[in-house]
Amino acid sequence: MFELTEGLVLYHGSYCEVSDPNLDKCAKRKDFGRGFYLTSSRQQAERFLKTSIAKASSGGIIESGRNYGFVSSFQVTSIDKLDIHVFKEADIEWLHCVAAHRKRNTFVEIEKMMENYDVIVGKIADDATNATLTAYMAGAFGDIGSAAADNFCINQLLPNKLKDQYCFKTVRALKCLKYKGCDKVWMNR
Repeated sequence: MFELTEGLVLYHGSYCEVSDPNLDKCAKRKDFGRGFYLTSSRQQAERFLKTSIAKASSGGIIESGRNYGFVSSFQVTSIDKLDIHVFKEADIEWLHCVAAHRKRNTFVEIEKMMENYDVIVGKIADDATNATLTAYMAGAFGDIGSAAADNFCINQLLPNKLKDQYCFKTVRALKCLKYKGCDKVWMNR
């Protein structure tokens, strides 16, 4: 079960060190919407480096062929005044939230409701699950939102094997992250 607690250490993998997160630099159409994403798994943060480096390289932000990234760590503090939503598992509610944020005009009411939270916590839909989610949102499993399509998609995702993610969506939430440091991580070729 996921939760956000004082003292929890979270990790963020990126092509650069991130000591002072800025929501203006965060992408909009991610699993839980625009926000600063972290995980309690350092290994998961390291696995994300490849994706982050590839995107930064293709966007001309860093030189092509760079084979290292950075894992920044943060400790959670002073969360008592935050509005937090926790998806305890990758279920239909979680699936609809991810679909709402990844594809415009899908489950609009859910996307609006999630705007009320400072932090959203739940399973991560990573590169290994992206093809399944894309097929779901394209209607390959049936009508998006139908019980048959929802259940088929969730079963394909193997939700018990998914790691966690913590999306800090507001400036107020970011103030609850205390920067602890950063490690340079070399990628295997």
